[in-house]
Amino acid sequence: MTRRSFLLGTLFAVTVGATITRESVGTERSPGLPPTSAQVAAAQPIMDSPLQQQTPVLVPSATDWVTVRVRSGQTLSNIFEEQQLPSDDWLEIIKLGSDAAALRKLRAGDQLQLRVAEGRLQELVYSPDPRETLQIRRDGEEFEAIRLTAQIEHRTAYARGTIRSSFIAAGQAAGLSNRLVLDVAKVFGYDIDFALDLREGDRFAVAYDTLWSNGKKLRDGDILAAEFNTDGDTYRAVRFVDREGHAGYYAPDGTSLRKYFNRAPLDFIRVSSGFSLGRLHPILNSIRAHKGVDYAAPQGTPVKATGDGHVEFLGKKTGFGNVIVLKHGGAYETVYAHLSRYKKGLKEGDSIKQGQVIGYVGMTGLATAPHLHYEFRVNGIHKNPMTVALPRANSIARQYRVQFRAETSPLVAQLDTLSNTRYASLR
Repeated sequence: MTRRSFLLGTLFAVTVGATITRESVGTERSPGLPPTSAQVAAAQPIMDSPLQQQTPVLVPSATDWVTVRVRSGQTLSNIFEEQQLPSDDWLEIIKLGSDAAALRKLRAGDQLQLRVAEGRLQELVYSPDPRETLQIRRDGEEFEAIRLTAQIEHRTAYARGTIRSSFIAAGQAAGLSNRLVLDVAKVFGYDIDFALDLREGDRFAVAYDTLWSNGKKLRDGDILAAEFNTDGDTYRAVRFVDREGHAGYYAPDGTSLRKYFNRAPLDFIRVSSGFSLGRLHPILNSIRAHKGVDYAAPQGTPVKATGDGHVEFLGKKTGFGNVIVLKHGGAYETVYAHLSRYKKGLKEGDSIKQGQVIGYVGMTGLATAPHLHYEFRVNGIHKNPMTVALPRANSIARQYRVQFRAETSPLVAQLDTLSNTRYASLR
């Protein structure tokens, strides 16, 4: 038994909802249904491959098609049963293996388009995402799978803004999605504590990739370049992908922005108490050294390790309640206190990665409200987590420096243009 599977790259522009369209084709059809054979045939490009020439994608008339919207919990077998299709058909489709793997992961709201004749499935069309469409069609008593890849266009978009209340509000006002706002925070998260350092009047500029198909925007892509100006300090970042495919963010001189520690162990939260060697303890009513930073956050907020390391201590300590101490190499320790609970399964000696969730905000020990107490120690000595100098990862390797300068110079020029435009608008 022979089954064929072809990847036809950049053949069609595929729209959301599992509909294959080619706007240049003049034949009219019912909206939301697959195109006719004439439309697809007219859309075929000239191909050099004999195999491709022998296997054109021929989509039959739209009159036989039925659209099925997937409900929560439904599987392909459920849908076939509802449509009164023989179970042999969906079993044969599943046997196509990786070519039909997307049909094993149907989500609520997805659409399947089915063409049925004489009680047997003739064809199925499904778009797991806007960039790809899976076509299953009958070939005698067997089925074959064809994956149609959309033609994707990349466009660079720009945003800039000034913080008045919060970075999220300013980012949204500038047209950034919440994901892009969080991505900017991740890029600069080694140098800026976005829960503490931001001030009214801080400025930012972002150049980012967007993906389009058939004149419609599919989604935002990666941040290409960004600038953040806070309290008179300016931080810049450009994205660079080396020849091995490793992507990272660097300063324009090639210095890596990545450091071995993040500034903050929580995402976008309000800081209730800063570093101080003499403050009035809220419960003991006495002046005590506060050798860390308190982050006010709702009960259960995930707490993340600020650097790679291992669990040195996990348990209760007087005043701290539930606490985790992480050891990072020979010199560094970080402390996370007042936790409501630990990450399930976490134990002393476990290895931890930067950004990994290790526990959840609580108010155990001496605490008047849910918050995280965070400390940073160097050789056993407490340091201010907000200002301590953090060890930085390696810069651009020598063999990539020429490539780095060539590819990132236009990005730096875009930042210059954005900055000049922004500053001119503020005068």
